[in-house]
Amino acid sequence: MELILAPSMLSANFAHMESDLKRAMSQGVKWLHVDVMDGHFVPNISFGPPVISSVREAVPDAMLDVHMMVKEPSRFIEDYKACGAGQITVHAEATTQLFGTLQAIREVDLRAAVAINPATPVSDIEPVLELCDMVLVMSVVPGYGGQSLIPETLDKIKQLVHLREQRGLSFDIEIDGGVKQSNLEEVLDTGANVIVAGSAIFKGNIEENVRSFREIMARWREDHSKAE
Repeated sequence: MELILAPSMLSANFAHMESDLKRAMSQGVKWLHVDVMDGHFVPNISFGPPVISSVREAVPDAMLDVHMMVKEPSRFIEDYKACGAGQITVHAEATTQLFGTLQAIREVDLRAAVAINPATPVSDIEPVLELCDMVLVMSVVPGYGGQSLIPETLDKIKQLVHLREQRGLSFDIEIDGGVKQSNLEEVLDTGANVIVAGSAIFKGNIEENVRSFREIMARWREDHSKAE
């Protein structure tokens, strides 16, 4: 599957948001990960539709990967469709109507994805995998940037790869939390193909950080293509 780097806007310098995002995209980034927090499902509050609309105007070619860390996210599907989302990810823990919410996202012609927290087993989302364009495995506790990756969460990615093959599905597998250059190859080895990185991209030299991630990903792809 295609390897995708999705820098997380949550770690950008908010005073220079447009510049930071454009710097990342200048190095070949196609996706931007957008964390939406409501202060209820997670303690923090982050971006809402006006900010995302502005981001869409600033970087019109970006695929906005909107990660809804909000309770009952079905209330906001139309709003985020209108402001430029390309994909909406909802948490299995945040809604009592997961099946219907994923269907509603697909009905407005957006990619639909489901996320699970570190404490949530893969078995909780098995019934909805056929509706998913992507599954997001949280490798940190959601709500804050800059945390270290929880190693046990990598087993969930392996489980998802097995289920995807077993059922003949094609969903992407995204990992979010604590991914950096030093553990990127280990993460790729598990089967994740969409890599969210925040601090590791936006702290320091953005262009150099993106190039480093993309070089590791390209080298990993080349090595595994030869093995196949």
